[in-house]
Order: sequence, then structure tokens, then C-alpha cells
Amino acid sequence: MIASENQRRAYPPRSEIGTWTAPDGWQLRRFDWPAADTPRGSILFQAGRGDLFEKYLETFHHWHAQGWSITSFDWRGQGKSGRLSHDPHVGDIDSFDTYLTDFAAFWQDWAPTAPGPRVLIAHSMGGHLIGRALDQGLADPMAAVLVAPMMGVHAPISAGFGEWLANFMMKLGNPQRRAWKGNERPATMGSRQSLLTHDDDRYADEPAWWDKDPGLRLGPPSWRWVVRAFESTRTLRDSPRLQAMKVPVLMLVADADKLVRAKDALAVAASLPDCRVVRFGSESAHEILREVDAVRDRALSEIDTFLSERAAQ
Repeated sequence: MIASENQRRAYPPRSEIGTWTAPDGWQLRRFDWPAADTPRGSILFQAGRGDLFEKYLETFHHWHAQGWSITSFDWRGQGKSGRLSHDPHVGDIDSFDTYLTDFAAFWQDWAPTAPGPRVLIAHSMGGHLIGRALDQGLADPMAAVLVAPMMGVHAPISAGFGEWLANFMMKLGNPQRRAWKGNERPATMGSRQSLLTHDDDRYADEPAWWDKDPGLRLGPPSWRWVVRAFESTRTLRDSPRLQAMKVPVLMLVADADKLVRAKDALAVAASLPDCRVVRFGSESAHEILREVDAVRDRALSEIDTFLSERAAQ
């Protein structure tokens, strides 16, 4: 059932909002919610492109009630972790390796103080970046859950042509300019909500947080971000290390996803030695954990079962 607005649109009691300083001095905003009693373990949750951790407070309540301590941080350049473009509504990045450098340093600081077992859960771009981090051995969680992971982005004709076109557009002008005017992808006939979730109330949570703090809002990506996304997803898909990854993975895939390519996520999953895949049909858009109850409840049940089984092992 949909949680009350007090759970979805207010910070939980005893949670803390602070900052963490990256090795280069950049300030990233972080969220910490320790378990009330003896922790069952610790979850580090990472959201997607343009996201803010406030969107997932309802899901944090679910895990916290089961005894998990929860931590999350806004990726560099979004949420309240600063901006990399002169336009505060454009999501930009010089290289996805910058995200990975931040993540690796954060994990090194967080893991020794986080009660185990430690789990990584991530959505969309976050799922892709966690996949790359695990591929490179930057973290050693008990298990990882990748929700609608961005293992490939939709492109006209083919991924190769899409990457070529994005490079061409990036070089036509300022690479940090917005790649399109609005929405989550160019030339789409669907509304932004139809790309993300079928649930009206949960979709409304994000604009409500923007109203509270306009600085949280981010718009389209830059052309440079688009190019780097093509490069980074291709790098992971082609990695020979995937077949040797030791971390157990649960991957939740929305077959009808119009933002990331389900086909590419399934291909990556097939390369992993220990990966369980749960697929959703037309009932789910991109934000599986913010979908209607039937979808979200199934997703949470699958995650709960997976973590319980892995902890028992």
C-alpha cells in the first residue's frame, strides 16, 4: 500500500542529512538512517540520473522496518551534490569514471563503519555504475540488487549509430549544453510520468520535493553526458571480467522500459556467474520501486527473499 505522505514527503525520525567530501574536495550530500536496534545489516542505495534520494524514502521505510541501516548519497552534479554545468538544470559529467572515483572512495569510508552484512542496491544509472564498480572490484558487498539498470540507452537505428550521433552533436557546440529541451528522452510522444511510473501519487512525490527545495531539480542531460553514457555502458557490456564477478546479483528488469534497454540488461545478466533475473511486463515503467502496489510489492518481495537467502548462505 502507498505510504502516507509523512513517510514519502518528510525525512524519517533519527535520519541524518549531511555531506561527504570526495578526494578532490567536492561536497556530496548524503543520507543516513541507522537501524533502531541491533542492525540486520547495512544497505547503500544509489539512485539514477537526475534523481534525489528523497524519492525512495517510502522504500527506505520498508527496509528500515526490517532492521536495515540505510545510507545513500546524491551523485556528483545532481540532487544537492552541486552542478557541473553553468545551467543548474542540465545534468553533466566529464567522465563516468568521476562517478566511480566518488563511489570507490565513499565505499572505503563507509564500509568499515557500516554493520554487516553490507548490500548495494541501485536504480537505473546507479545500477549501471554499481555494475561497473563490482566489475572493477571497487566494492565487496554480500550482494547487489540492480533495479532497471542502465546497461544500454535507447538510440535511433542502433547503439553504435546513437553513440556516433551523440558525438557529432556534442562537437557542434558547447558539449555541456542540454541535449534536448525537456522530458527524459528526446522526441518522445509520452509524458514524463508515462516513462517513469503508472502511479500518480508516487510520481507526485518528486515535484513536491522540488517545490520544497528548487535546488533539487535537474532537467535533461548534456550532450557530453549522453556521449559518456554510451561509452560507459559499452565498456561494461564488453568487459571480460563480468564472467568472473563473485558478488551475487539480483536484477529487476522492466521489459517495456522506454528509458534504458532491457535487452542490454539481460545480456549483462547472462554474462554474470551468479545472477537472478526478475522481469516485469507492460505493468511496469522504468521506476519499478515507485510503481503501482502490485509491481512494487512484487519487487520488494523478490529483494527481501534474495537478501534473506544470501545472508543465510
